[in-house]
Amino acid sequence: MQHSISKYFNWPKALVAALVLTASATNYVSAQTATAETKTAVGTSKNWGTVDGVSIVGLVQGPSAAVSDLQIACVFEYTDGDIFNPPALPKDLNGMVHLDEALKGIITDVRKSGKFQGHALETLLISPPKGSLASKKLLLIGLGDRNAFNADLMKEVGSVAMREALNLKVTTVSFASDLKDAGIDSPTALVAENVVLGAFDAYRAQSYLKSKSFSDELKLKKLILLAGPAFFTTAGEGIQDAISKLNAK
Repeated sequence: MQHSISKYFNWPKALVAALVLTASATNYVSAQTATAETKTAVGTSKNWGTVDGVSIVGLVQGPSAAVSDLQIACVFEYTDGDIFNPPALPKDLNGMVHLDEALKGIITDVRKSGKFQGHALETLLISPPKGSLASKKLLLIGLGDRNAFNADLMKEVGSVAMREALNLKVTTVSFASDLKDAGIDSPTALVAENVVLGAFDAYRAQSYLKSKSFSDELKLKKLILLAGPAFFTTAGEGIQDAISKLNAK
């Protein structure tokens, strides 16, 4: 920009620099405004569709405040202060921190002590004290080594989540991947799609057993996928892709 201005006007360099900085600042503010406008309000809920009679709902909410029979949250193998320090999101945006604080630090306690190591697909069921969470039960699912994360793992995580939900005979289950909270630059749409695909692989396996009289009744009516304000729409795209694939089978 400086060269193009100087070509036609013999202005002082300081004035040219000021014009460049002003233009840059204007562009930055515009970009920030555009980003803010794409965020979805906390509490927003949308039914993205139905698979095998189960509604699949998107919800902008943290895992400590989402109402369900079973809340599922995902964590990596423990490193000191990993949910509190960068690259994890700041406290006000970090659902896992809110979840841990609501439970008086028990999530950090069991992880730090090695009682729950967070290995890939490892599970731990927690019964929250009354009034601490909006959900009745909390299930932690391990994601393994954060440095080796691959979105394909989320299909298996979705399957494990669904099997546990069916075993517990709940009617509503809420799922939080917590990847963004942990500071992982994951592909939001693909993660959401894989969770739903994996969940219904497990659901349909159990439904098959039910048809052969080898399983109890499947009581699940609603699968809720949580997303942050900046990721609701993108997650919804992945969820819709999964619904289309599942309903085409």
